[in-house]
Amino acid sequence: MQRSVAQPAKKRWGALRRRVSAWVSALILASLAGSGLLPALAVAQEAPEKSPTLDLAPHARSAVLMDVATGQILYAKEPDKELEPASITKVMTLLLTFEAIEQGRLSFNEEVIASPHAASMGGSQIFLAPGERMRVEDLIKAVAIASANDAAVALAERIAGSEPAFVAMMNQKAQALGMKHTHFANANGLPASQHYSCAADIARMSRALLEHREVLRYTSTYEDWIRKDSKKPFQLVNTNRLVHFLPGVDGLKTGFTQQAGYCLTATKAEEVFRVVAVVMGEPNPKTRNAEVAHMLQYAFAQYQQRHLYEKGQVVKTLHLPKGQPEYVPAVAGETIALLLRRGESESGYQERIAWQSVDLPLRKGTPVGTITLLSPNGRIVSSTPLLAGADAQRAPFFTLAGRTLRHLIQFGH
Repeated sequence: MQRSVAQPAKKRWGALRRRVSAWVSALILASLAGSGLLPALAVAQEAPEKSPTLDLAPHARSAVLMDVATGQILYAKEPDKELEPASITKVMTLLLTFEAIEQGRLSFNEEVIASPHAASMGGSQIFLAPGERMRVEDLIKAVAIASANDAAVALAERIAGSEPAFVAMMNQKAQALGMKHTHFANANGLPASQHYSCAADIARMSRALLEHREVLRYTSTYEDWIRKDSKKPFQLVNTNRLVHFLPGVDGLKTGFTQQAGYCLTATKAEEVFRVVAVVMGEPNPKTRNAEVAHMLQYAFAQYQQRHLYEKGQVVKTLHLPKGQPEYVPAVAGETIALLLRRGESESGYQERIAWQSVDLPLRKGTPVGTITLLSPNGRIVSSTPLLAGADAQRAPFFTLAGRTLRHLIQFGH
């Protein structure tokens, strides 16, 4: 693209860093395989379109590899197969928790009182006692690090008043995210009738959770404590071992029940390029970890990314002839990124902006147009809404008259 060209020295340094990172990851994977923590796996380097039989997760019942910035799927195996998600369910619980915090309906320092229902949860737990008080941040730690079922329900009840009401919120959010093969029956993923999801939907809700980057502070933590200064301190150890053993992995969530098998949604970033890898129904944790590591390694070996505009960045200025002010910024509604094969040039890609009719008064955040990214052969790569970056009112009569006179004088010159 002609809009911006990276400096050659910066490109060489970035390429060197990627080669070193890939070399280190390969050594670590080989070391883990030799130690028995991960079984040995061959690394496939070929592109999916050149190898129809490419299977990065041969033992998974379902798998998806997704680019977080664009939502583009880089690899899929039975992506819409409806399966039990087990504790990966808690990705949605965390998403609604962070939304509540962002909206001011909840705070990290607020204390939540555990109900008898929350305290009755089995499986992975922090052994909440009925009536026990615990800070929201500690409950988040318990969910994100140790996959605590009781902590998840305590958060759900605080946010929605009851777990069933929270489950209704979960399903509403799933529908809004386009998760067509998902239905939740509880807040923690314990086995229940009509509780299912699929790898593609899990990738979608993982992508939504990653918009709240604060969550990575918790999901990337390998060990922590709650009740540390009390009579019953409790150590939290991350159920996602890859955050400890594979550089760059900083989330997100594991899952396991006898019915679901071993599941994982993991995320890794290198510079601006972040991906999510999801597997469901793996036979054991070693194979699950190895196949997810394999998928992540494939993504960074085969693809590179260039961010054109970050979410909220000004893309263009919108002219409002009758507005006050006359010009308002139009900002990207989502991150606009270009995903390229390694070695592929970005030249030939084009940006096109289509403005839509705007009514006054105009509120900040209102859609005002669309920016479309086109490939060299004219294929639509992405289409992203442009939003008003500021409020605008209808200009008073005398302001419009003065504006018209000024334009006439300028035209006369």
